[in-house]
Amino acid sequence: MSGTVLAVAYQVVSRLAYVVGVGVALTLQHRRQIFTRKDGVEAGFRRFRRFAALVMNNDVVSLIVLCLVTRDTIAAGPSPAALRVTGALFVIVGLWVKFAAARQLGAPSYYWHNFFAPEARAPCPSGPYRYLKNPMYTVGYLPAYGVALLCGSWLGLWGAAFDQAAILTFYFLVEKPHFELLTNGATRGSREQPGGQYADTNR
Repeated sequence: MSGTVLAVAYQVVSRLAYVVGVGVALTLQHRRQIFTRKDGVEAGFRRFRRFAALVMNNDVVSLIVLCLVTRDTIAAGPSPAALRVTGALFVIVGLWVKFAAARQLGAPSYYWHNFFAPEARAPCPSGPYRYLKNPMYTVGYLPAYGVALLCGSWLGLWGAAFDQAAILTFYFLVEKPHFELLTNGATRGSREQPGGQYADTNR
């Protein structure tokens, strides 16, 4: 089996392990509190976060490996220098948006903390949230494309697109329904207790 096939398989399996594994874990936490029923909120969240960090970091490595194994395969189009400049800009802009959004929401929210302690709060309409409803899953994914362009990897671009399609599917099937439930609860609660807030947490 060629290195390219292995790299593609590694990247696809890693992304599915991320979105399916984390999606199933969060769904079970939402429905059955499998992480917090015995251990409590903070201990359960730490256990989930270790698992999530493992599969998320492995997923990042898998895309980088794919881009390196299939580097210099964009034969037509812009010059290598133009690809690298564009790729670097994508990485810089995307990372700035992702870090700005994560800083605004807080570190625990990066790992879906509101599935464990359902506290609904709204980020201030500043930074990337002033212009984007979901900055982490949209512009925040530019670095994936940027790495592919820096390597000149055609399959890397397809891998980045697959990654983004998978995380958006995860958002609509797992994260968005939970967020809407929190939002509805916060709206009802705000009529009873003034000051109710809510937040969407986007990775």
